[in-house]
Amino acid sequence: MTNLTLLGDKNAAIPSNYAPDILEAFPNKHPGNDYLVTLHCPEFTSLCPITGQPDFAAIHIAYIPDALLVESKSLKLYLFSFRNHGDFHEDCVNIIMKDLIRLMQPKYIEVYGAYTPRGGIAIHPYANYGQPGTRYAEHAAARLLNRPLTA
Repeated sequence: MTNLTLLGDKNAAIPSNYAPDILEAFPNKHPGNDYLVTLHCPEFTSLCPITGQPDFAAIHIAYIPDALLVESKSLKLYLFSFRNHGDFHEDCVNIIMKDLIRLMQPKYIEVYGAYTPRGGIAIHPYANYGQPGTRYAEHAAARLLNRPLTA
């Protein structure tokens, strides 16, 4: 666990800009088991890339780990790093998913953003991924096409 530098660090600073390198992972002690890890960040913020106005969301992450799991404090600081990041809702959700795939190579992952309405419209992007050539890829395709339109 020597690679976990943020957990227990009371002086760990919240990044002021998008910081994917802050993400840390640790070994899965049960790689032979399929189990679901769910994470919920109810206070996610980012900036509209055009107006600079803040966007607020609850970010939901669910994944089936393979060899690694994401360390939650690093994930919290990573998600906070979007506070001054300008991107559309759909981009933020896909960036989060791709950064977590790069970190962990999970068997399956999905990221859902429940953004609060602005201008009378709420946008709720959803992205998922399953390891290519596995049943998880088939599950990802089926889940994407059959996911309910409401949370």
